[in-house]
Amino acid sequence: MIYLDNAATTLRKPRQVVDAVCAALGALGNAGRGAGAGALDAGRVVWGCREAVARLLGCLRADHVCFSANSTAALNAAISGLVGPGERVVTTVLEHNSVLRPLARLADERGVTVEHAGCDAHGFLDMAELERLVVPGTRAVVVTHASNVTGNLVDVARVARIAHAVGALCVVDASQSAGAVPIDMAAMGLDVVCFTGHKALMGPQGTGGMAVAEGVDVRPWAEGGTGVRSFDRRQPDGWPTRLEAGTANAHGLAGLAAGVAFIEEQGGAAVVGAREHELAWRLYRGVCGAPGVRVYGGWDVAPERCGSVVALNVGALDSAEVADALEAGWGVACRAGAHCAPLMHRALGTERQGIVRLSTSWFSTEDEVDAAAAAVREIAAG
Repeated sequence: MIYLDNAATTLRKPRQVVDAVCAALGALGNAGRGAGAGALDAGRVVWGCREAVARLLGCLRADHVCFSANSTAALNAAISGLVGPGERVVTTVLEHNSVLRPLARLADERGVTVEHAGCDAHGFLDMAELERLVVPGTRAVVVTHASNVTGNLVDVARVARIAHAVGALCVVDASQSAGAVPIDMAAMGLDVVCFTGHKALMGPQGTGGMAVAEGVDVRPWAEGGTGVRSFDRRQPDGWPTRLEAGTANAHGLAGLAAGVAFIEEQGGAAVVGAREHELAWRLYRGVCGAPGVRVYGGWDVAPERCGSVVALNVGALDSAEVADALEAGWGVACRAGAHCAPLMHRALGTERQGIVRLSTSWFSTEDEVDAAAAAVREIAAG
């Protein structure tokens, strides 16, 4: 199999991630729920993962890294915990439903005003429109760091400056970027960064969370057992307990910590991302110019602002038909359809056809992307 669906999940993991999860399954107890060796070891693993993620994301306080099952849960918690009734939020058409749906619920249930900045014909965020929408009284700007449809990158440091100029918070969905694009929360002025473990961080599914800048108050979204302050009527207020109700996924976080360590060993997110970008650029050049093939995103105008995704369609063929042909005929695994990003497809005019998304990883090879490109050309040739 030629696996090019890494924007959904990285199938090929570093060996140390697999080893860490297997070792944890046989050794770790419940962090914060006991004084035995297994419970204490679990606590150490979870804390070590906090430190690793904080270091990777430039979060100045490890205890402000709060874990959840994935970035969807983290985004729900961040949005619900920051935005109050009747407040105003600005987001973009690039967003995943993990942002759009929580905001829609707040609009329906709390009377929150939600505005969406658009994009240009290449799918790049319209910064001028975003700046016009971010007016005094805006509570938060919620923006993706990289589109999960096109892979286009957003200058989140600039977004943060726009937000802070009117006293708003900047919340970043780093699902597609954490681990492959350098992030320094402190230097970039990011208030909340939500991440998931199973994509570019190369960790297990069921891991993720948010990193929160000091001084940003995120109200608890879920409440329950914490292992501390059990007689408090409501969720304890301290970090990270306030945002972590229930048993931590210590087994998964052992793997996530190993994934972050692997990235650091390669030279960091910049090195990993450069490799993935190089492979995606090779794939783009391999399909570019094939009859009937249309590539979406900014590869033809600003490749330096693109991630590790090549999004395309072949003539009038349904994207699912193309993806099925790639898998059945050439063993190429990719993703077709709407990618849980309806406004992006509406902006690109692909609501009915969808888009075929091919995405590389550190473990992809030149031979694989060349074979995938050749397969797309054959389908295009009929």
